[in-house]
Amino acid sequence: MRPATDLRQKVLDASVELIAEGGLDRLSLREVARKAGVSHQAPYHYFSDREAILAAVAGHGFEKLGDSLERAASRHAAEPGGAVEAMGQAYVDFALRYPGYFQAMFRADAVPLDNHPEARKREDEAFSELVDRIGEAFADQPEAVKRQVAVGCWAMAHGLATLMLEGSLARKLNIPKGRQKKIAGDTIATIVRLLGPSGG
Repeated sequence: MRPATDLRQKVLDASVELIAEGGLDRLSLREVARKAGVSHQAPYHYFSDREAILAAVAGHGFEKLGDSLERAASRHAAEPGGAVEAMGQAYVDFALRYPGYFQAMFRADAVPLDNHPEARKREDEAFSELVDRIGEAFADQPEAVKRQVAVGCWAMAHGLATLMLEGSLARKLNIPKGRQKKIAGDTIATIVRLLGPSGG
């Protein structure tokens, strides 16, 4: 008999795959059970409903994103501007690698994080990593400016990732898929340099 934690993770993994394949609208506990190869009642042993599964997926996604941002920044510990660039690229890379997580993390209509404190906490931790690194890069700026820059960098990386996932860069700007990650990286680097972080 498999440990309960293994079965719970299997349900979560199946949920992430279903979201990546067909979007949030495809996700139902019956489909999750089918994908995971468990009984139709098995998901209910760990999650009360569909929203609870999505909240767990989102929380795990924020944890993985926070780890990705931290690793990216740590490679540029002595160069704050470079750390901000690396985190922007890591954000885009995360979205492209884990579209199932990414969709669940940023759909407030389907996953109201205010109803799920643990997932909200992980979101706050991931964003705090970005804010802290922005603070180091813009050390001579007031706190309000640092936060505004952090929001702007987040919005830029999120927008690029969303445009790439939806295929808009390819359709509207005729950018081949193979070149999109490089163009995203160049865009992030240009914006960060224009903002002029100290020590970058």
